[in-house]
Amino acid sequence: MPGLVGSVGVVGAGAVGQTVAATLVASGICHRLLVVSRTVEQARALASDLDDMRQTTGSPVHPEARRVADLIGCQAVVVAVRASFTNIRSADVRMGGAAANAPVIRALATALRGYQGTVLVVTNPVDMMTRLFAEISGCPRVYGIGSNLDSARYRLTLAHLLDVPAGAVRGHVIGEHGDGAVVCASSTTVNGTPVAVPLAEVRAELRTRPGRISAGVGRTRSGPAGAVLSTLSKVLGLVDGTEELTGEHRGDWLGIPLRFTAGRPVACLPALDAGEDEQLAATVIKLRGAYLALRRPAPSSTRLETT
Repeated sequence: MPGLVGSVGVVGAGAVGQTVAATLVASGICHRLLVVSRTVEQARALASDLDDMRQTTGSPVHPEARRVADLIGCQAVVVAVRASFTNIRSADVRMGGAAANAPVIRALATALRGYQGTVLVVTNPVDMMTRLFAEISGCPRVYGIGSNLDSARYRLTLAHLLDVPAGAVRGHVIGEHGDGAVVCASSTTVNGTPVAVPLAEVRAELRTRPGRISAGVGRTRSGPAGAVLSTLSKVLGLVDGTEELTGEHRGDWLGIPLRFTAGRPVACLPALDAGEDEQLAATVIKLRGAYLALRRPAPSSTRLETT
């Protein structure tokens, strides 16, 4: 990783938060890694485990157990919190966490109101949680990493189906990190040449892959951690490049490609054919309606959980 930033925070010591934190220690992306969890004991335990990793790998990253208020000085904060709930949905699965996770995000966003660094949201449903965090906190740079992971899975899947190297594939998945994801097949290329994308097979793999991972190991974690690291390198200005991230676009929040130059983003939405454009419009309406319902007043007794 070219260069180090001062400090990065990770909120959440669950499966995803642990993997994100370990990935950041291994990457050497920052001097200090501030770990925050529901209890100080959890944060200390994770920081100690990460410190062991630092020692064995020779990493320059120093993990520290901290509280939310200590994150204000970080260059970036990764939000990987998750409330305790059982998701019983068989369709639109990620939306199953909206009601449970929203109070956690509200509480954290309130505590970080006015934070001026970059926030990366991992918590599902990530498009809605990203918007919720941004609007409550007032933070100027808040992104969600869902479409980034979807796009990576798309390129990997298409490479396998077409028997080409994954690095030769250029294509995006935008819109929602969920059932409303839009595969931008019409603009996809292999080695710079347009290709016929086997959409049915691609969509089947993108739909079933997360469930297979979760069924086997309990939760997807390494993919999201990789998406966080890749995105951090762009938003912190360490390298230039494009990431598919949830952000505000024409008054709505959805996943779109953002091209970063020295840490500054410019939206670069690909050309869509009529079907893709129609699907994206439907996704925007879906996300907008779900978010408006989510923003209804919450009970005042909400308790912050960050594991």
